[in-house]
Amino acid sequence: MIKSEHTYETLEVGDSYTFNRFLSQEEVLTFAEVSGDDNPIHVNPEYVSEHTQFDSPIVHGVFLLAVVSKVLGKDFPGYGSVAVSISSKFVRPVPVESEITVEVKVVEKIEKRKHIKVRTYVYCGGKMAMGGEAIIVPPES
Repeated sequence: MIKSEHTYETLEVGDSYTFNRFLSQEEVLTFAEVSGDDNPIHVNPEYVSEHTQFDSPIVHGVFLLAVVSKVLGKDFPGYGSVAVSISSKFVRPVPVESEITVEVKVVEKIEKRKHIKVRTYVYCGGKMAMGGEAIIVPPES
């Protein structure tokens, strides 16, 4: 059995976790294939340079959200976590072939249901690319 280090009882407001990840062109192409979202802004450099204000293809916003979901469900709070809700706002594009940093911060403990509210951030090049929040049921002890 995989055990998480974090439970409702051990988490405190202010606790945080940071995760870095490189997003390759191959992964973005795979995501486009799996999701069916092959919008040329994500997969076609020629289209991007000729028809958009961007210099290169950009990562799907939902792919960024998937990385946040991975952090919540596997790393912090960890295995066994269940997302009740996740919201996000895409602030700026993330170019394909970029490293991102995901940061999660506990901002509230919801005693009635033993849930936690977290703020989620995705940074690229030191600038926020996505921000949001989630309500999570942490793993049981």
